[in-house]
Amino acid sequence: MSSELHHLLIVYTAYVIAAGSPGPSNMRIMGVAMHNGRRAALMLAAGVVSGSIFWGAMAATGVSAVLTRYAEALIVLKIFGGLYLLYLAFKAGKAALASDAQAAAHTGPNGAALSGADLYRRGLLMHLSNPKSILAWIALVTLGLGPDSSWHTLAAILGGCAVLSVTIFCGYAIIFSTAPMVRLYRRVRRWIEGLLAVCFGFAGLRLLLSRA
Repeated sequence: MSSELHHLLIVYTAYVIAAGSPGPSNMRIMGVAMHNGRRAALMLAAGVVSGSIFWGAMAATGVSAVLTRYAEALIVLKIFGGLYLLYLAFKAGKAALASDAQAAAHTGPNGAALSGADLYRRGLLMHLSNPKSILAWIALVTLGLGPDSSWHTLAAILGGCAVLSVTIFCGYAIIFSTAPMVRLYRRVRRWIEGLLAVCFGFAGLRLLLSRA
């Protein structure tokens, strides 16, 4: 196995672990898929994928590496991202306290209360406002590139991770929008929304209080 291929496999493995692990984006896609259906979840996932690819392109061009040298820029992103996660925690907590009738009135089974564009923007904003995405992509690009690497290697990193991003995030949307998952959500809706509220709240506070 060539050194270049070995580095690519390491990058792909690291990306699958990072993107596939439960986090705010995945948890939100799961919740929307079970509550609003597949189309809504796929639109949200498309926004998350777009945000991931954007930071990947920024890391590849070195723009995000410059951001890491300016503490003020990262601090602003952390504050913005943390507040947005706390807003999502509030929304999830409010949904957990709502009755089944109130929840159904607020958002129909097909997500009629939110347009595809709204869901896409939410997914995009969630990923763009997370400074950890910037740092993760810088680490991935640094990990995959050596002193003799060509632009082909960089293209393989971005292209491969883009395919994995679509597979992972859209996979969450498809799997959790199946009939068994929808029935599960209806039975334990309040518990799921409560769990989302806790996860978003914890992630938001951790982001706001983190020093690094």
